[in-house]
Order: sequence, then structure tokens, then C-alpha cells
Amino acid sequence: MASQYGIKLAVYLVSSYFGDLVAKVCECLLRRGTLPWRSIVQFTELNPTQVKNSLLVLIQHNCVQAFAMEQEGVFGEAPKVVTQYMALFDNIIHHMRFPKFLAIVSEELGKECEEILEGLLQHGNCTAQDALQKNFSRLLCARYVERCPAHEPFIAPPNEEGAAVKKRGAKSAKVTEELQTIEQRALAAAAPMEALRFLFETYTETDDHELESEENLRSMAVGQKRKHVDSEAGTNKRKKEVLWRANFEEFVRRLRHKACIENARTRLDDGAAIVLSAILEASRSSETKVKVESSIPLSMNTIFEEVMKSEDGRIMTLEHVRTALAQLAAICIDETYSVDLKSIIELAQNEEVESIVLKRYGREAYRMFRLLSKAGHLLETDKISDTTFVEKKETAKILFKLWKDDYLHMEKIVASAGRQSQFLLWKVNKHSLWGHVLDEMYHAALNLRIRNAHEQEQEKEILQIPREKLVGDLEKRSKRLRKVRIVLESSLMRLDEAIMIFHDF
Repeated sequence: MASQYGIKLAVYLVSSYFGDLVAKVCECLLRRGTLPWRSIVQFTELNPTQVKNSLLVLIQHNCVQAFAMEQEGVFGEAPKVVTQYMALFDNIIHHMRFPKFLAIVSEELGKECEEILEGLLQHGNCTAQDALQKNFSRLLCARYVERCPAHEPFIAPPNEEGAAVKKRGAKSAKVTEELQTIEQRALAAAAPMEALRFLFETYTETDDHELESEENLRSMAVGQKRKHVDSEAGTNKRKKEVLWRANFEEFVRRLRHKACIENARTRLDDGAAIVLSAILEASRSSETKVKVESSIPLSMNTIFEEVMKSEDGRIMTLEHVRTALAQLAAICIDETYSVDLKSIIELAQNEEVESIVLKRYGREAYRMFRLLSKAGHLLETDKISDTTFVEKKETAKILFKLWKDDYLHMEKIVASAGRQSQFLLWKVNKHSLWGHVLDEMYHAALNLRIRNAHEQEQEKEILQIPREKLVGDLEKRSKRLRKVRIVLESSLMRLDEAIMIFHDF
């Protein structure tokens, strides 16, 4: 479930890109969860055409996934198949990362591939044109592009799903257990088979009347739908163009690797960063999930061979590589040379929150927070005071401030041996704190985007004047606006890197 300011940021992004009507529909889905079309009309109080067009825009831009599901009939009516719509929060937030995605492709594959990706990001999805097939294939080979999911997969009701699992056995039951929610099952059903996901085709075969009958099928009773499908089983096939979209998973994976490498560079040195980059690149093909906790084991020869592929790596000897691996063993590598990505991300999360505490509450609060974070359990006020060398009264004041702002968890213990007394125990609850910090980051990102939009609105006159005509006071205003935008956009970029550490990595 997205946080309060996460939803506000997502709605603001949709409003900026697609307008207020589309944003209203999106907000309804983000706040209320998966809904059928009629309920969206009811809750938004928009007319049916406005809701329909808004949903089409959101689906086109990968912000909403539709799926069909059987619904019980009322007053003795037969069950019906009803289309449900769910908002894809992560995909919406990814829209503000499009410049990063384009920069990755430009650096790795060149300008022509960047232009193709830019078109995909602008339009949500598209077909592969013959004239662009060579560069499109390069994007596909790098997995930056994938086949679009099914437009409206059918999801069996929970009771039917359970019955099917019993027939298939324990192994299938375990898989189904992982897909606990209807939304997760819908996404899994919509996803193309892995064998087809990156297979280059311009056309695929489909039933002759598939598109024409789609709207009718949505409102048919279940029995009628099955009969309709059976009656058309023998019809001719016809070609249908394959739709493609940007593969956000691969871009997130690349950005996660980059964050881990830079963390190693900061903690250790360039040599360790080069070796870590080589290991992650060599084991990249084994990463089948979005959030992979560790890479596959590799041999020394494989690592050294991968190191030699980069210009910086070619100056390293085998002994240099061994030294770098020994350094990395202190933070993220085991004896099989498998990288513990989760460990690096957790270190980065700890550092980020400690940095916030230092800037906001001061060095003494930073020392207390760091002590509690590393301890991982409850500590009494006197113990914290003695360990951090801070006077007890001041320690209690700082701890209360951190607790009030939801950075610490507090428990009261009342002792009644002889005379009644009260002890306060403190600890860092990382699970709840990380969620709180992430919501604060969403809030800050929203404020930065609003401020940037406000600055541009205030100076829209300047933006419309040709650069050569900006003289005198107009030139000063233009330079000021440029400086402000650079500061705001660079701050937003750094903030988004922190958001990804807590949410996407």
C-alpha cells in the first residue's frame, strides 16, 4: 500500500503529464484500491465518457492494469465477468525517472536507441517499425524493452483458484500462496511468457474476431462467454501487431547495481568498485526477480575475465583483483564470490537515515541514534547517556524529540520493588521507521516539483522570449530562473536516488 505522500506525489505526476481529470481517476484507484468501471464513475462523480477516456490514457501509459474477474449475480442472476482496474503505483513514480532511463541507454547503446526509447516513454507503448528494427533489436537484446502485458487477463475467483491448486499438488499451491492478492495474480496473468517477453516479432496471430468481440465479452454471463468462445474455436487466424513498452524492471536493476558500486567506491576505493561492477555484470543474466538479494557464485577466472573487459579494469593485475575481493568481503562478498546485494542496500539505508538525523537533530542525537540502530534492541536512558557521553537530562530531551518525530520506539517499564519507579527503554524499529522516512522523502519530492512548477509559472514570460532578446532585467531574471531550476532539479535527482534505496532496491 502506498503511503500518504507517495499517493500525493503520484497524483501530482499524473496531473502534470495527463491533466486533472485523469489524475482524479488515478487518485480514486490509488486511495480506494482495485475497482470496476461503475464504481470509479460513482466515486469520482465524473461522467462515464470522462472515466473511460481517463482509464484508456492510464492503461496506454502503463499506469493502470485491467483484468476480468467473475462476479456473483444479484437477485438470482447468473454470475458475470466484470472488468476491474488497478493503479500501478511504481510505474507512475517511474515517470519522473525517465531522464535517468534515457541517459542509461544513450551511454550504452547510443543516440538512435535513445530516440526509440524516448518515443516509447512518451507514448506508453508502440509497434516496432521496419526502418528501426536494428536499433530496436539492440534495445530488446539489452532487455530495456519488453512485450506489453495482456490487456485484460481473466482471473479465476478465489474459490476456483483453490480447487485448481488442490488438483495440481503442493508445488503449485506454494506458488499460488506467494501470489496472495487479486492484484498480484492479475499482474502475473497479464505478464507475457518469459520465452516471448523479449522475443522479437512484429506480428502475432490472434482470433479473427478477438478485438471486435472484446467489449461484448466483458458484460456477458459466464456461461454465455464460454459458449461464445467455443463457437469461434475454429475460426481463421489473422495477424495482430505486437505492442512493446519500456522495461522498468531492467532500468531499476541497472540503477541498483550503480548504487551498490558507488557505495563500494565511497566505502573502499576504485579498485573494489571495478571488481564489484564486473561481478554484477557477469551474474546479470541470473537475476530473474526485480529485487535480487544476492548474485550467483563465480570463479576467480570468471571475475578476472570480466574485469579485463573494461578500460579501467585492464590496468589491474590478478593480485589487485584478489585484494579488492578481500576488501569487499568486509561488506558484501562471501567465500564463493557471491555478492550480498541486500547487505549493501541495508548499509546505504542506515547511512541515509543517520545522515538525516545528523542534519536535523545534531551530532549528539546522531550518536544516540547510531548506538540504538546498531544495538537492535531496547536500551535504557542511563545506558544511552553513559555510552554517548551526554548528560542524562539532555539525553532524555533528545530521545523524546526523536520519539515524538517517529524516529524511535519507546517502552515504559514500571518497577515496584520497594518504591515504585519508571524506566524508559528505547530502540530503533527499522521496519516502521524506513516507511516513515520514505513517506517524508515523497513529501519532499512533491514540494520540490511544486516549487519548480511555480518558478516556471512565475517566469513563463521569460521562457517564451528568444534567448537573443533577453537583455537587461530580462537577462537577470532568466539567469536566476536557470540557477533555481538547476538547484531544484539536482536536489530532486539526489532525493529520488534515496527514494529508490528504500522502495525499489
